[in-house]
This record gives sequence, C-alpha cells and structure tokens, in this order.
Amino acid sequence: RRLIMAPSSLPSVLLILLISVLPACLASIPVSGAYGLEQLGADGLYREILRDETVLRLKELGKISDGEGFLERTFLSPASFRATDVIISWMKDAGLTTWVDQMGNIHGRFEPSNSTDKALLIGSHMDTVIDAGMYDGALGIICAISALKVLRVTGKLQRLTRPVEVIAFSDEEGVRFQTTFLGSAAVAGILPESILQVSDKSGTTVQEALRLNSFEASAAALGQVKYSPESVGSYVEVHLEQGPVLEALRYPLGVVKGIAGQTRLKVIVDGSQGHAGTVPMKLRRDPMVAAAELVVTLEGLCKDPSRFLTYDEECGCFTEESLAGLVCTVGELLTWPSASNVIPGQVNFTVDIRAMDDLVRETIVASFSRIVMQRCDHRLVDCAVEHKHSAAATPCDPELTAQLKRATRSAVSAMAPGGHGHAGAESTATPVLMSGAGHDAMAMARLTRVGMLFVRCRGGVSHSPEEHVAEDDVWAAGLALLRFLDQHAVAEL
Repeated sequence: RRLIMAPSSLPSVLLILLISVLPACLASIPVSGAYGLEQLGADGLYREILRDETVLRLKELGKISDGEGFLERTFLSPASFRATDVIISWMKDAGLTTWVDQMGNIHGRFEPSNSTDKALLIGSHMDTVIDAGMYDGALGIICAISALKVLRVTGKLQRLTRPVEVIAFSDEEGVRFQTTFLGSAAVAGILPESILQVSDKSGTTVQEALRLNSFEASAAALGQVKYSPESVGSYVEVHLEQGPVLEALRYPLGVVKGIAGQTRLKVIVDGSQGHAGTVPMKLRRDPMVAAAELVVTLEGLCKDPSRFLTYDEECGCFTEESLAGLVCTVGELLTWPSASNVIPGQVNFTVDIRAMDDLVRETIVASFSRIVMQRCDHRLVDCAVEHKHSAAATPCDPELTAQLKRATRSAVSAMAPGGHGHAGAESTATPVLMSGAGHDAMAMARLTRVGMLFVRCRGGVSHSPEEHVAEDDVWAAGLALLRFLDQHAVAEL
C-alpha cells in the first residue's frame, strides 16, 4: 500500500491539525454527484438538474415501451417493470428510501429524524395510453425527484421539517383494465376489493396479473397499500396542462383551482330499418337523423346554456363563473346495420359532460335528457338515456393553491431576467385554471388536501406522440416545486 508522505518542511503540529480537521470539513460539504458546487451556482436556478438532467430522464423513460416504434406502458406490463427499476435508481440518487407496494406503486421517501409532522406526498402516474407522449405523468414524477435531488446536493434534505415522499403511481390511465386510478385509489384507501376480479381483454384478472408478478393480490394486501389520513398532510401533483390555455396566455405554469366533475351517458335511438331507395322521406323513422339533431342540440346546450336554462326554470343560481369550463363531447357513434344502402335501425352515441360546478353538470344532464325525449317524440323514434359514470368535481385546497401560486411567481420571476425563455412573464399574474381531465389528485383528495401545478404544452396536445413541453418550461416546473419545498418544508438556518 502506498503511503502519501508529507513534505519535510510542513511542521508536524500543522500536519496533525490538518488531518484532524479535514474529515469534518469534507463532511460539511454537500454531496453533489456529477455537479460541482460552482455549477449549482449562485443564481439558485439549478439548470443542470432541473432542466438538463430532467429532460434527459424524460427522454430515457419515454423509450421504455411495450410497443415497437410507439410509447405504450400499461399496468404491470414488462415495460412497467423496466421503468420501475429506472425510477428507483433516480429516487436513490436523490437520497430517498425506496420501495414498491402491493399495487406496483413506486415510493421514494425522506424521513427527517425527530419529525412528528404529517407527510407531504408528491406524485403522478408512470403508465401511459397507447401511442402516448413522453410527458403525461412522467413529468410530475421526474420533476419531483429532481427537486429533491437539488435539496440533497445543496445540503437541505437533512433540514426537511416533515417527511416528503414521491410516488410514481402504477396505473392512472386505466388502459389495461378499463378502470382508472388503480394506483392512487389504493393509496387513498378507496379501491374496492372487487377490483381484483376485473378482467382485461385477454381474460386475465387484476388479481391474476398481480400474482403473476409476485404480488400478494389479496384484500389484506390492498389494506397494506392504504395510507391513513392522520399520516398525510397534503398531496401535490405537477402535470402538463393537456390543453391550450397556458400557451395562449404565453405563461409557462398555472395553478389548478379544481378538477371538473364528469358524467358519461349512452344515448340509444331506435327507428325503423329500411331500404335506402324505397322508403319515402316523409314516412321514415330515421334514428340517424334524430341522433344528428341531438348531437347538434348538445353542442348548443353547452356552448350557450343560457338559451336552454332559464333563471326561473332551473335553480336560479347559475352565474357566468359557475358555467365557465362546461364542456360536452360526443366521442363515439355506432349504427346498425351500418350499410350505405340501409336506413339504420338503431344508433347509439356516447355523451361526456364535464363542469367544475356539480349543480351545473347535473342540470345540463337533466336538461339534455329531457330534450332527448322531446326531440325523439317529435321524430317518432324511441330513445333511452343510460347513465354510465358520474364523478363529483374535486376542488383543490385554497391554501395549497396559494402556496403553489407564490412558488410559481417566484420561480418564473427568477428565470425571466436571465433571458431563459420567459421574458415578460414575470409581469403577468399566475394563471388559475380548471382541469377538465381527471388526475391522480382526484383519488388522493379522498385521503388529504390536494394542490396541482400545470405546465404549458405545445398546441395543448396530449395523449399523442406530438405531446411536447419546452425544456425551459420543464425547468420552470422543477424550480417552482423546489421553491414550494424551500418555503414550506425546509427549516431555515
């Protein structure tokens, strides 16, 4: 073994002092991995981690797919387990203790010593739709890991005043088993035991899929995943907007005031099937024409509800604000027998109605159902309206929303003077948005108070390979989350 000899000119007392002090000095320097302290810099923006590394990790995770030439990563698929290994390695790199629960959710947690405060949970989902973009879900997971990594390399992780945990939820999209929020609903304790018997298209049940991958898959195991409300103080989720509002406002981030409630209907219109060339127009009972009229009526009802909902007729309580964000969609239309030379005998179509105000949504549903019957009677066809799904709106916690708003303002203002892509944004009020899409925060709201931060995406496009978030907007999201943690979870020196 080689010995490093001190120069003979160095006094022995000084050498002893150097040897005794050096370890303590080294221990006080935050571990920075591949980043020198000068890189992490005095500007407090941490671009190397919050932008450069985060973007690289988004691209890496976006390549982990079950599909050839497109991104597909569904619940308990082979790609999901490859992604799990990668996410765990990133969590460990941030100084977190990691584990995978009985529903395949990945957890990374830092537990301060002697802390009795409730935990802050930060998360999003690791699964994707078919032919997905690489930001949906993954952005929230990786931004959270990156923010905690900055705390580690700057020595602030040890100063956390409460437990902070990042969760990568195993299933939010519901692609495989056609039921959403398997991961977050299990953590929130609202996943019914009956979910274990739900089957995918191949006939494999959730229980069988879990057991094939060495999970226990029992009611008791689901109980182990559940968090107690007494242990959790709040949940925060970063997510791309999946809409065009932030881009139109030329602002990188927005806070979410709530997630819209949703009702799904199936409308069945029965008429008289017949020959396209021999049945006179005046004698037809054509369900296709009736369905077309109903679709256009629905559009008018949701574009200009005041034309249909009068102040006295409904509830006398609708305001412009309560009607804002109302959206209605017909996404699927099926005809029978679906032949070009046959008047259809039956037409079915789906209706998706969303609004932030549950009373507005319920009134629109009731009004449309009444209009369906009126129009069908007029056209001498038979109609039925089936209710398939209903979920109440989820308001975000006002205090968390205000905190995220301040953190966003701080982050965007800090970036703007340096010419980092947000010039002028510092003078604009942080947008407050409603989410028309469902998110894990909806399930987590059954466990604790929730807050959400939206990130601008190009063209408002999502659930598509064209989905894109600018690198500087990724950076802004990570910095806003870091500022939020600094302000509300890190002890001052």
